[in-house]
Amino acid sequence: MGVDWSEEEGEAAFYGPKIDFVVKDVIGREWQLGTVQVDYNLPERFDLSYKGSDGVLHRPVMIHRAPFGSMERFCGVLIEHFAGRFPTWLSPTQCHILTISQKHTEYANSVADQLKEHGFRVEIDDGDDTIGKKIRTHRKLHPAYMVILGDGEAENNTVSLRGRSGDQVADIPLTEFVSNLRAEIDDKSSKPNLV
Repeated sequence: MGVDWSEEEGEAAFYGPKIDFVVKDVIGREWQLGTVQVDYNLPERFDLSYKGSDGVLHRPVMIHRAPFGSMERFCGVLIEHFAGRFPTWLSPTQCHILTISQKHTEYANSVADQLKEHGFRVEIDDGDDTIGKKIRTHRKLHPAYMVILGDGEAENNTVSLRGRSGDQVADIPLTEFVSNLRAEIDDKSSKPNLV
């Protein structure tokens, strides 16, 4: 496959041969994540057997497979790698909908429902805080997009977006936003790119 590899004699491969997948994190440390290991030991200890197509009993060979290794370690490396700023497809909440005032709550709910229908993960903040305070609060949570809704957006069935960089784009038709967001997620883009 053209992947660099090394043989590690004396490692803790007690059952049989194994392959470990080692990745470097964002600051260059190496972590063993995934592993596939052949195990001749447990089938023997559990006296396992199966009847083959030849009608004779055979001892199986067990394969241990942990594609992510320890899930906690994998998640830790992933979180650290992205510094909590996940690509849109991986972000726990893809869109935080922020209303300029509470009179925009109905439209915010409508936008949220449409986004959820398309499988997007959404959160609404229609509280009493000013839009500036909402933006400061949600910026710390690192959603892929903040969707800002006010009078103009509600009247025209549009959205205004604010990206993590602070860049903004206004008056995007909701249907266009939905299709562009779907394309970004389906492409597994490494960074939000609609703003």
